[in-house]
Amino acid sequence: MRCLGVYDQMYLDRLLWCDRCRIRARNRAAWWGWGGGLVFGGLVALYVWTVIQPTDLVIRGWLGTIAAATWVGSKVAREIIYGGMRFRNARAVEATPPVLDSP
Repeated sequence: MRCLGVYDQMYLDRLLWCDRCRIRARNRAAWWGWGGGLVFGGLVALYVWTVIQPTDLVIRGWLGTIAAATWVGSKVAREIIYGGMRFRNARAVEATPPVLDSP
């Protein structure tokens, strides 16, 4: 109930998150994951440029390696961030408290 909504327990997972909350958390983690993937790809590119010092003969292969490292890094970062969000189990930023009926 990260969104502060009231649901039947049948529709919640084991951490009491509804489907909409899980989807929104996955989307948020995906955006942060791409940032982590770009950082990891940049570090791989720096390593390739300074340590391996590739020749012009196979530059497309190294660019493919860096692109693959960025993609894999984004997937790993997304899962780590999503796991952290689930572990922390804090209320969502966009959550609005339900309106109580006044007598």
